[in-house]
Amino acid sequence: MNIIQKSYQLPDGREVTIETGKLAKQADGSVVVRVGNLVLLATVVSAKEAVNETADFMPLSVDYKEKFASIGRFPGGFMKREARPSDYEVLIARLVDRALRPLFPNDYHAETFVTINLFSADKEVMPDAFAGLAASTALMISNVPFNGPISEVRVARINGEFKINPVISEMVNADIDIIVAATMSNIVMVEGEMNEVAEADMLEAIKFAHGAIKIQCQIQLELAEALGIKKREYCHEVNDEELKKSLQESTYQKVYDAAKLANPNKHERSEAFENIKKEFLESLADKDETKEMLVNRYFHDIHKDAVRRLILDEGIRLDGRKTDQIRPIWCEVDYLPSAHGSAIFTRGETQSITTVTLGTKLDEKIIDEVMLQGTDKFLLHYNFPPFSTGDAKPSRGLSRREIGHGNLAHRALKRMIPPNGEINPYTIRIVSDILESNGSSSMATVCASTLALMDTGVKIKRPVSGIAMGLITDNNGKFAILSDILGDEDHLGDMDFKVTGTSEGITATQMDIKTDGLSFEIMAKALEQARQGRLFILDKLTDTLAEPRADYKPNVPRIEKIIIPKEMIGAVIGQGGKVIQQLQADTGTTIVIEEIDNKGVVDVFAENLESIEAAIKRIKEIIEVPEIGKVYKGKVKGLKEFGAFIEFLPGKEGLLHISEYDYRRIKAIEDVLKDGDELEVKIIDIDKAGKVKLSRKALLPRPEGMPEGEERPHRPHGEHSSGRPQGQYRDRDRDQRRSGPGDRDRRRN
Repeated sequence: MNIIQKSYQLPDGREVTIETGKLAKQADGSVVVRVGNLVLLATVVSAKEAVNETADFMPLSVDYKEKFASIGRFPGGFMKREARPSDYEVLIARLVDRALRPLFPNDYHAETFVTINLFSADKEVMPDAFAGLAASTALMISNVPFNGPISEVRVARINGEFKINPVISEMVNADIDIIVAATMSNIVMVEGEMNEVAEADMLEAIKFAHGAIKIQCQIQLELAEALGIKKREYCHEVNDEELKKSLQESTYQKVYDAAKLANPNKHERSEAFENIKKEFLESLADKDETKEMLVNRYFHDIHKDAVRRLILDEGIRLDGRKTDQIRPIWCEVDYLPSAHGSAIFTRGETQSITTVTLGTKLDEKIIDEVMLQGTDKFLLHYNFPPFSTGDAKPSRGLSRREIGHGNLAHRALKRMIPPNGEINPYTIRIVSDILESNGSSSMATVCASTLALMDTGVKIKRPVSGIAMGLITDNNGKFAILSDILGDEDHLGDMDFKVTGTSEGITATQMDIKTDGLSFEIMAKALEQARQGRLFILDKLTDTLAEPRADYKPNVPRIEKIIIPKEMIGAVIGQGGKVIQQLQADTGTTIVIEEIDNKGVVDVFAENLESIEAAIKRIKEIIEVPEIGKVYKGKVKGLKEFGAFIEFLPGKEGLLHISEYDYRRIKAIEDVLKDGDELEVKIIDIDKAGKVKLSRKALLPRPEGMPEGEERPHRPHGEHSSGRPQGQYRDRDRDQRRSGPGDRDRRRN
C-alpha cells in the first residue's frame, strides 16, 4: 500500500486529515476524510468511453450515503437495513453535485459516479461541510478530467462572530448558516438560511468562507502532486468544422432576429428557433444521423451566443423586458374552499397553487436518520408535474430537484413561522403544486406559501418573497444582471442566484455559478438588484392580502393548549390510558400530552369549539384539588346503610353521610338516592388522610324555627348514638357464648 496523508487545521484547532491509498483502491480515486470521530470515504469511477455518440451533456451522478452503524444505531422499519436515501442525504448529494458539475470539461461525456459514504459519525461534526472536500479530493487524485479542486465549508455567524464549520451545539445561536463552495479563485455555489440579515453581511460571510476554502484546495493540489497524477486522454466528440461554419453563417442572424422579436410566449419562441434549425437541416443534401446530431449541438451554441449578445449589446431580453424588470404578477387567495388556506401566485409563465393544512402534534414529521432525530412541526412539499412545462410524459415519484426546491422554500419561510406555543399550536403542512413553469418556480412557491399562510390565519412574523437573478458575461468584462430570470435565461446564462427575504432582510439563498471569475463586485450588485426586486414582489403580495387573517376559517380544526402540573399528567392519562381514551371518546377530541420544562402541556384538538370546551372542563376537573366549602355536582357511585359515596370530580369520591342529606330524618338512604343519581354537594371537611366529607343539607335553607346548631344527629331507625345498630355487640357476644371453640375457629377462618 502506498498510503499518503495530508492534514490541516480548522480555525478552532481541530485537525482534518485526508488519506488515500488504503481503502477502495480499485476505484479511479478514493480518499478518507477524518475530523474527530467523523470518517467519510469518497470514491469516483468514470467510464472509459462516452455514454453515447450523440451525448452533449455531463452524465454525472453524485450519491451521499449514511450508515446507521456509523453512530451505533439500527435502521428503522421492518427490513432493518438502509433503503432509499433520506431527504438529508439527497440534499447533501445535491450540494456536492452542483459544486462539481461546472468544473468538468465541456466535451467530456463519460458516465461518472461519485459516492460519499459516512462510515463513522461524530455527534458534534456536521458531515455536509466535508462531503465536497472528500469528493473533490477523490477526483483530483484520479485520472478523470476535472478542472478543480473545489471545497465546501459551512460559515455561520454566532453571537456576531463568523465561524468555519462550527460544532453542532454552537449552531443554536447562529443567525447565518450557509454552505459555500469555491475553487482557489472563484465562488461556484452558495446555499443556506439567514435570520433576516443584510446583503452586506451575507457577502462578508461568503468572503470569509473563501479564505478557508483556499487552504483546503491547496492541500488537494499538494496531494495530487505527491501522487504524480496524470489525467486520461479522451475523445468524446466528433466535429465537422465545415458544417459548423455553414450553420453559423446560415442561422446566426435569423436566431438573433427571432430573439429580438421579444415574444413573451415560451412555446412560440421555442418553435421559432426550432423552425430555423429544421430549415437548415432540410437544406442539407447528404444529411445523416451524425450530421443531425452535430447540427443540434452547434445550433445550441449559436442560440446561446445570439441571445447573450442581444442582452449585452442591446439590453433586450427574450421576452422584451429590461434587465431589472419583473414579469407581470397576479395573485389570489382562498381559491380552494375546503382547504384550510390556499393561494395562487402567477409571475409571467410560472404559476404555483399552494395549500396549507393545520394538524396536531400527532401529525408532526418524525425524523429518524443517522445524524438527525426528532420531529418537525413545519413541513413544505414542492411538486413539479410534467404538464407544468408541456411535457407529455408520466410523473414517476419524487425527484431530487423537487426535494431541493422544497427545502429552499422551507428554509426561506421557517424562521417567520411563530414558535410553538399559544401563537401557533398547530403542525403546519404547505404543499406547492407548480401548474406552469418558465423559471423561478421555487421562488413562486415562496410567494404563494406566504399568501396561503396568511389566508389560513397563521400569524407569520413578516411576509416573505423570493426572486431568481441571472448573469450574462463575455470575455471582455461586459456583464448584465437579470432580475426574475426565464427558464431559457437560466439555461443559457452564467448564474442562477435565488434570494428570499422580508422587508427587513434575507432569509435564504441558493446560488449556482457556471462561469469562471465572478467578482464580489458583481455579486454585490446582484444582491442589491435582488433586494429591489424582492421588495417590489412583496408589495404585490401585500396588495392581495396585507396581513394574516384575524381568525382561522370555520373548517379549520381548533386547538386549545392548557398547562397542568407535572404530577397530574398521570391522572389525566389514567392507568393504561383509560382516562384519556374515555375522555376523547366522550368529547370527540384528540388530546396530546407532553412534559416540557417540568410542566404538563396539553393540546386539545377538535372540529368545533364546543367539544374542546367540554374536554378542557373535564381535564380541569381531573386535576382540580378539592377545597372545603366548594360546591360540586356529583354522581352517586355506591350506597351504604350510613350514606352514599359521591364522585364529585373525575376519579375523586367523598362520603355523603345520611345525616348530611337533609334536615329531616331519613330512615334509609335508598329511600332518597340510587346509583347514578346526580346532585349538588358541598365539601364540609377533608381529614388528614384525604377523605372528603360531603353535605347536601348545607346547601338547603334551614327549616323555619330551627335554631343554629340544635338539630340532632340524624340516625336511621334503631341506630345507636355511636353509629352502630342498637344491640349489635350484645347479640354478637351472646352468640359467641353459645358457640363452642370449633365455631370460633370457623368464624376466624
